[in-house]
Amino acid sequence: MGLEGVAKLVLGIGVGLLVLGGLLYLAAKLGWTRLPGDFVYRGKNVTVYIPIGLMVVVSVVGSLILYLFSRR
Repeated sequence: MGLEGVAKLVLGIGVGLLVLGGLLYLAAKLGWTRLPGDFVYRGKNVTVYIPIGLMVVVSVVGSLILYLFSRR
């Protein structure tokens, strides 16, 4: 892979991150910050947030995208 290939890879990753950031921003504006299945523990001096629902959604969407791109 030459310099041109690396440049295309970096640009592709950058565009992907830009799209992901836009989607996360849109999700926050729509109020999708807390999904069913998210675990929140509020103690006396600590708060623990584990976004299990979001992890499931991201996993399913990522799997679908990889499946679609891997088919030829």
